[in-house]
Amino acid sequence: MPHIVRSGLIQAHNAAPVGASILEIKKTNIDNQMTLVEQAAEQGVQILCFQEIFTTPYFCAEQQTRWYEAVERVPDGPTVKLMQDVAKQHGMVLIVPVYEEEQTGVYYNTAAVIDADGKYLGKYRKTHIPHVAPGFWEKFYFRPGNLGYPVFETAVGKIGVYICYDRHFPEGARCLGLNGAEIVFNPSATVAGLSEYLWKLEQPAHAVANGYFVGAINRICKHKKLPIRAFGGLKNPADRRLS
Repeated sequence: MPHIVRSGLIQAHNAAPVGASILEIKKTNIDNQMTLVEQAAEQGVQILCFQEIFTTPYFCAEQQTRWYEAVERVPDGPTVKLMQDVAKQHGMVLIVPVYEEEQTGVYYNTAAVIDADGKYLGKYRKTHIPHVAPGFWEKFYFRPGNLGYPVFETAVGKIGVYICYDRHFPEGARCLGLNGAEIVFNPSATVAGLSEYLWKLEQPAHAVANGYFVGAINRICKHKKLPIRAFGGLKNPADRRLS
């Protein structure tokens, strides 16, 4: 039977100051986005998705080992535990993308799915990991996901997750449809140019071909390690490291 699900997507800039520690960066960004969660709850949002690795800037624009400090366990890490409380407080399903540590030196680009009662339902690990010059050094940070394409039975329906670069590949999108997904969320960190064209093409195509809705979300910012051709109006692409 048809039903209406009010869904929300959070887009936010990196709120932490230049030179902040990794711990400070994560805390500042979480605190900043909690205000947006409150706004979503006031507007009756039933399921809410944060952006890709939302607690930090998109650090894959550079190769710096300090970002390994940003990893945490899923579901036993502090961010997922916090979001379980938030989900229960607002009666809201949450998709929470974080930098996951499975064990020392084994890291994934992961999204945890939390039901409206605060129950952790499981996680999806990004399958397709780009390593493309300039600015997408993801294999420096992540292993390819190894959990397949799970669909989660939530209070508002059957939910799937595809993360950023995954959207270029139809096979996983098809698997999500075959596994019964009604809504697929795609938290991303992509750029203008060719990706902008594909952004508008691929995700509606996945939705039409597989019979589900797609909630697509990108970041708000300019990553200054990337060159002018990637961002158009960026004047000085190498003036400082990411904060």
